[in-house]
Amino acid sequence: LAEATFVPVSPQSGRAEVDDVLAAVRPTTCLVSIMLANNETGVIMPVAELSQRIRALNQRRAAEGLPRILVHTDAAQMIGKGRVDVQELGVDYLTIVGHKFYGPRIGALYVCGPGTTTPLHPMLFGGGQERSFRPGTENTPMIAGLGQAAELVSKNWEAYKAHMRDVRDYLEAKLEASFGKQRTPLTSHFTGSKRLCNTSNFSILGPGLQGRRVLSRCKVLLASVGAACHSEKGDRPSSILLSCGIPYDVAQNALRLSVGRDTTRADVDLVVQDLMQAVAQLQQDQA
Repeated sequence: LAEATFVPVSPQSGRAEVDDVLAAVRPTTCLVSIMLANNETGVIMPVAELSQRIRALNQRRAAEGLPRILVHTDAAQMIGKGRVDVQELGVDYLTIVGHKFYGPRIGALYVCGPGTTTPLHPMLFGGGQERSFRPGTENTPMIAGLGQAAELVSKNWEAYKAHMRDVRDYLEAKLEASFGKQRTPLTSHFTGSKRLCNTSNFSILGPGLQGRRVLSRCKVLLASVGAACHSEKGDRPSSILLSCGIPYDVAQNALRLSVGRDTTRADVDLVVQDLMQAVAQLQQDQA
């Protein structure tokens, strides 16, 4: 059985800090797994620094006869929204998810030197035609589609990033202008931390304005209060926001909006107008 140690993020930065991760390393540690960017706050994690520090640590561990620590990062949220270079990150494994950058719903795992410098073992067993990594036949159309999408992203990510950042910033400015700056805390803003260009996590403060209730009254906006994999928790706040030090009542009202390549400022105007009518309706119901 594997034993896992979970490292909390810093309430000041919203990141898993390198020193905190290294402090959690034990003699038996063999893998560190960390998101490249958080899917709710958009905060970008210090993966390159962590990899560099772990490489230095591995040299000392080798002299002590301890196992090498491998580094895995989940880059699902980052690809298509920023530069992702496995050489710069220095990781051993990197997860790629196609639908996050307008590709087909297929995934890939980058492995640095599979089976040689970096171990790779199958999860499913059967025929050996795919180098014994998995049974069955490769999904050629999906693989080709993922490759084409990745090529487009590699060529155009800077333009994509600039557009999404402009629309995201416009969204946040529009929210503050419409609801008031004190009433709409931006729960994805952490001093000194970089974040994804497309993600905005915010709250509309007020009684009875829990995120799900606001969304239930929206007529054109389809959004979420957090990650889809944690979407069945009723009005309970996101554990991610709470771990980042966001107060309970603020986290309970949180909404997460993400803009895309084709999202326009006109779309943002419609969304903010929709949120305003939803909030007004809820407040009227409580009057």
